Amino acid sequence: MKRKIELYLLEWKNEKNHLPLVIKGARQIGKTYSIVKFAKENYKNFIEINFASNENFKSIFDNGYDVDNIIKNISLLMPNATFEKNNTLIFFDEVQLCSKAMTSLKQFKIDNRFDIICSGSLMGINYNEIQLNSVGYKEDYDMYSMDFEEFLWAKGYDKDQISDLLNHMVNLVPFSELEMKIYKECFNDYLITGGMPAIVLKYIENNNFSGILKMQRQLLNDYEEDITKYAKGLEKGKILNIYRNIPFFLGKENKRYQVAKISKGARNREYIGAFEWLSNAGIINICYCLNEAELPLLGNYDISKYKIYFGDTGLLIASLDEEAQIDLRENKNFNTFKGAIYESIASETLVKEGYKLFYYKDDHSQIEMDFFIRNKNSLIPIEVKAKDGSTPSLNKLIDKEVYQDVKFGIKFGDKNIGFNGKFYTFPYFTMFLLKNFIKEIDKNN
Repeated sequence: MKRKIELYLLEWKNEKNHLPLVIKGARQIGKTYSIVKFAKENYKNFIEINFASNENFKSIFDNGYDVDNIIKNISLLMPNATFEKNNTLIFFDEVQLCSKAMTSLKQFKIDNRFDIICSGSLMGINYNEIQLNSVGYKEDYDMYSMDFEEFLWAKGYDKDQISDLLNHMVNLVPFSELEMKIYKECFNDYLITGGMPAIVLKYIENNNFSGILKMQRQLLNDYEEDITKYAKGLEKGKILNIYRNIPFFLGKENKRYQVAKISKGARNREYIGAFEWLSNAGIINICYCLNEAELPLLGNYDISKYKIYFGDTGLLIASLDEEAQIDLRENKNFNTFKGAIYESIASETLVKEGYKLFYYKDDHSQIEMDFFIRNKNSLIPIEVKAKDGSTPSLNKLIDKEVYQDVKFGIKFGDKNIGFNGKFYTFPYFTMFLLKNFIKEIDKNN
């Protein structure tokens, strides 16, 4: 299955004086598969060092970080390995089990004979501490599970069909009844499967959801095991508590996460490290409440008010009870969970498009908005509607002079394309094209 990281890796390799690359992300999103595929297609020599499959590899740094010593030690363990200048990729996998691999990146860059890629869940290491040892000598890339575009590729849709979706949006041409039906069905299937490659592959091969729920729930259990394995001390209990209660809060009307309700007397500041741990591991996405609906976004939010979403909506659906599974998988009724599923997929899509997550709630003005993004000159409210209905908050943000940074808005729902002079309406299945749409209208205007 084609992944977007493939193009990124090729651009990285072809860039002159590129840095060692660190690919971060949750487990089972396809990091190792994509790197190995790229390496075999683009390098004469490929050296894969997996610290999980062979603990002896940790000893390659016993003599320090001199590159010649490291290569010598690798050769002792892998006598058939060939190291050729400018045509060898060394891949350090599962680096959370060997932090010294990350520390070695500076010396590998200074030596500059071999390309280096590191990958792992980064659960078991203090990444903020390690990056001080290699600042300026590495490049980071955040990888995620498959987005809806990659899911469409897996189903056989090509770039021309994707471009046609964007053209509909830019030119405000409504989709035909057939287009709405087909793409909506694809999107609903994507909601259920999520973007984990192995799960998507099983869905594609079987052309149904058989066995998928079992795989998803195993992955949820694997995440719990990783938390138990890698989290330290008191943080372990806090992290598990946060992780297990995500569906509970998303099922509430306001969806705001409140630590006081998961542990008596708990305070936000005591849980900040636990939230960051889950976020750095790629398991959750955090959406902060803006202080004011105005620019800039960064620095204009309340760290004590936030919503939490799974990094993959398929896992959210898999975490629900058996009755919900029947309603979702057999009846395709996605409105039963108080809009949390659509809000979750929107958060996931925005993150995969490179956006930070922000929402807004002002009880005094009775304005509540799901998400905000920005372009060069304006703040753009994003409303996600589970059911068709009025949009008072969106209208207030656009109409009231006090919100001067808001020029227009966007609403995603179970609706065709439209524009009423104030906000655009798009069907859910176009969410993944949001950034490209914003670029196009900025260019045209």
